[in-house]
Amino acid sequence: MTGLRVIRGGREVVRDIGFATPRGRITGLLGPSGCGKTTLMRSIVGVQIVAAGEVTVLGHPAGSPPLRRLIGYATQNPAIYADLTITEALRYFASVLRAPVSDVDRVIGEVGLTEHAGKLVGALSGGQHSRANLAVALLGKPELLVLDEPTVGLDPVLRDELWALFRRLAEGGATLLVSSHVMDEAARCDRLLLMRKGRILADDTPAGLRERTGTTDLEQAFLRLVRETEVSPS
Repeated sequence: MTGLRVIRGGREVVRDIGFATPRGRITGLLGPSGCGKTTLMRSIVGVQIVAAGEVTVLGHPAGSPPLRRLIGYATQNPAIYADLTITEALRYFASVLRAPVSDVDRVIGEVGLTEHAGKLVGALSGGQHSRANLAVALLGKPELLVLDEPTVGLDPVLRDELWALFRRLAEGGATLLVSSHVMDEAARCDRLLLMRKGRILADDTPAGLRERTGTTDLEQAFLRLVRETEVSPS
């Protein structure tokens, strides 16, 4: 990605961003709500109109037809039919993606919903709904997973289980881009993109950020970078 700019509602929400994501690693995209994380992810998936810049994904321009079965995308707002059970919904999406039917049981188990597989999507709790949405993104074993706030609303145990799953997927060769506004998830990533007001403040490993800012806490590292890059009001 080079020189990416996105304008929405007459406002520049992504400002001249460029970076390359290493394969087989977990890259965390972290920053406060409203900083442009979702817009950046939509640009990578190819569903966002961009004003300038070039986005290349797995060797293809973002949004190219060859990428449709290579990318798994979990949005913040799940779009799963409420009147279907989890199993029925996933079977539908598996058919659309041409994923093996056997994938349905696999992904339901991976997100911890086996006991709820026969439950209507409309009757799921917020956390269960988020996990069902994540299960859709896992169908077909995509090479790139773009996950927008996948752990929001989950209790600490479920969050830990999902991060363990993300690590297994990366170790299996998948590339993950995971957004979050929760800084304590940063240490679970191989690499971090810290974002604020549409810009990337830092692109480094957790250890590199700690060393660069002279802190032991990644949240404090982020705050120090903010202070260094923003001009104090006069």
